Amino acid sequence: MPLVPGPDLTGKVALVTGASSGIGRAIAITLGQAGADVALNYARQSGPAESAAAEIRKAGRKAMLLQADVSDQAAVETMVSEMVKELGGVDIFISSAAYSDREPFHSANMAGFRKTIEVSLFGAYYCLRACTNQMLKQARGGAIVITSSPHGKIAFPNAMAYNIAKAGLDQMARSAATELLEHKIRVNVLYPGWTDTPGERKFFTEETIKIAGAKLPAGRLATSEEVAHAALFLVDPRSEYVNGTTLEIEGGLALPWWSKRDEGDF
Repeated sequence: MPLVPGPDLTGKVALVTGASSGIGRAIAITLGQAGADVALNYARQSGPAESAAAEIRKAGRKAMLLQADVSDQAAVETMVSEMVKELGGVDIFISSAAYSDREPFHSANMAGFRKTIEVSLFGAYYCLRACTNQMLKQARGGAIVITSSPHGKIAFPNAMAYNIAKAGLDQMARSAATELLEHKIRVNVLYPGWTDTPGERKFFTEETIKIAGAKLPAGRLATSEEVAHAALFLVDPRSEYVNGTTLEIEGGLALPWWSKRDEGDF
């Protein structure tokens, strides 16, 4: 029996936001290794973004760095314009940029509360809008993946702004998928479970991550690379019948895994 080849993105051009670390970085590298030319957006960390670009170039593909605050609509539109000028278009857009502060809503610093929503929700919208308009001009379809989170449906305490942003992303993606059906532009949502990224260190110590991760049904946190492979599936041209859906990468968290544990585990 012949082996089924892996996804082939040769000739595709992708934009990945939040590509300097964590899930965004892993997705950018994975797309490049699958044959796409990749534009890597980052806000501040140029070093890690450049190292990711180097991995893509090592795979024989083009990579360009685009520094921009995605919460600035004008900056986003300039970024997409520069990408098109350099790489020739946009066929794939992955929204991965995010920001989050964790505080009780009634005493939250309003600057951080607003920034969480502006980056995580409006930033994704501005990029979605700009990339969609370019895809419509090209008239050759496209694939969009919005990285959301279980925060979109679970009201985690002390994370109201992030919960709002992720819930908004879910409806944003479904609305876009509905409007873009006739243009052959697919929009799907990616739901990573608890993933081992540098961003988690903002909220948890290494010890907490190790102990809590061991209690998850998979016995550990997800890796960014595992999430990236799920994103690759969603943008694979062979997945053209996958549209307007949510792919959860959570290691069985939604299963009744707690029913398998001994009483002493609780």
